[in-house]
Amino acid sequence: MFIAYFCTQRSSQVSDSVVIIPTYNEIENVERMTRKVMSLNEAFHVLYVDDNSPDGTAECIERLQAEFPGKLFLERRTGKLGLGTAYIYGFRWAIEHGYEYVFEMDCDFSHNPDDLVRLKKACEQGADLSIGSRYCKGGKVENWPLKRVLMSYFASIYVRIILLINIRDTTAGFKCYRKRVLETIHLEEVIFKGYAFQICMKYAAIRHGFKVVEVPITFIDRQFGDSKMSSSIFKEAFFGVWKMRRMKL
Repeated sequence: MFIAYFCTQRSSQVSDSVVIIPTYNEIENVERMTRKVMSLNEAFHVLYVDDNSPDGTAECIERLQAEFPGKLFLERRTGKLGLGTAYIYGFRWAIEHGYEYVFEMDCDFSHNPDDLVRLKKACEQGADLSIGSRYCKGGKVENWPLKRVLMSYFASIYVRIILLINIRDTTAGFKCYRKRVLETIHLEEVIFKGYAFQICMKYAAIRHGFKVVEVPITFIDRQFGDSKMSSSIFKEAFFGVWKMRRMKL
């Protein structure tokens, strides 16, 4: 199912942090994203998990690897297998390679790479999982149509009621985990692919007693490429929260 590609052990370019970015047809964003993360004052490695993008995304990453040896990694998969499975794949890779801080981030700049530093600092100061939150105090959304904002906001309320968790942005996909969280959660039980995956990982962390904090961010809708949102992803999340209550996470 998977093709391991450039799965190189960490080199002299030492970092305790890796940013996992799943990609599918992100040719318009991947180079800009790579250069932005690599330009931060704090050292972050980047792992792209590409689902066989037909637009040349993986080939662009390969070219960039020559420029950022030991800091930029690529894992190529054989098909479009879903966001959740890409992150699970990346989590296992990060654990195997010994990273202490493991990040989730989108490639489309809806998440500001500058906020990686703030998410890491929250974990360094005691959080086990820090969430880049649109809906906690200080968080906001820009360039989204009102219908999309309301759907996302009320979806989080729905999840909080069903799962009895006190997280304002339950579907957020911009996060930093301490390694021990990912080592504790039963990743093989997390079967969801879309927003339900994001909800499930937060819920699992809380069930295991880890400290979860929300860090306010400004979420900006993508400028380039196509959204991966679909009705099936929404339905998975709507019904999936009921399954989570019975799962051994």
